[in-house]
Amino acid sequence: MEFVDTSILCNLLEVPGKSQDREKAIAELKRKRELREADLLLPVTAIIETGNHIAQLSDGYYRRLCAERLSGVLVTVIEGTAPWALNEVEWNAAHLRALVDGWSTGASLIEHACNRLGCGDLNILVERDRYLARTSGVTAAIWTLDELLASYA
Repeated sequence: MEFVDTSILCNLLEVPGKSQDREKAIAELKRKRELREADLLLPVTAIIETGNHIAQLSDGYYRRLCAERLSGVLVTVIEGTAPWALNEVEWNAAHLRALVDGWSTGASLIEHACNRLGCGDLNILVERDRYLARTSGVTAAIWTLDELLASYA
């Protein structure tokens, strides 16, 4: 099982300024699908962060183009035809507590922020940890191009 990080989603959607490793991401997705090496889960956090990156684009043409691409990907998730499934996470007090505590990382949200690990990246780790807590006999990594996040993945 692998959680798809924002860095991967932005590359696959070719978000300007966030897709310098696009060919690498496409090749890796193709390889993962052909080898059926891992089931892929799309964290809610990656959707929100990617949408924010798109909304912040200064060029309206690319903002619309990328928003259409993201919308298209979300429709494939809804229809079950995407190369990944949505990680359905319950956003509640327990989730917020896990985020504040940093769950399995050994450091709090405050400590991570001071060390430049953003709340979105930390939340992807929490989504993964909560997924593992509700499943048994499963391992889960994070597919990312972000070096800091990868160090925890």
